[in-house]
Amino acid sequence: MNKLSSLALNEEGFVFDPTTGNSFTTNDIGLSIIRYLKEGKDSEEILRSLLDDFEIDSDTAQRDLIDFLAQLRVYRLFEGS
Repeated sequence: MNKLSSLALNEEGFVFDPTTGNSFTTNDIGLSIIRYLKEGKDSEEILRSLLDDFEIDSDTAQRDLIDFLAQLRVYRLFEGS
C-alpha cells in the first residue's frame, strides 16, 4: 500500500509515481480504484463503490477491478488481494 500512497493523480487520469519517475494514464474507473485503495478500502468495498459511482453491471465491475489490480501488481504498485 505504501507505493500507492505516493502516487500523484489528476482528474484526467494521469498517474505519476515519484519514486520511479514512471507515469501512466487510466480511465475513470482505474482512477477511482486507485483512490479507493489509497483510502484503505478492500476489494469488496471497492466493488460496492464502483457499482454506486458508475453505471456498470456487477460482472463488468468485478472484471474491471480484478484486471486493474493485476496491472497494479505487474507494476509492483499493489501487493494486496
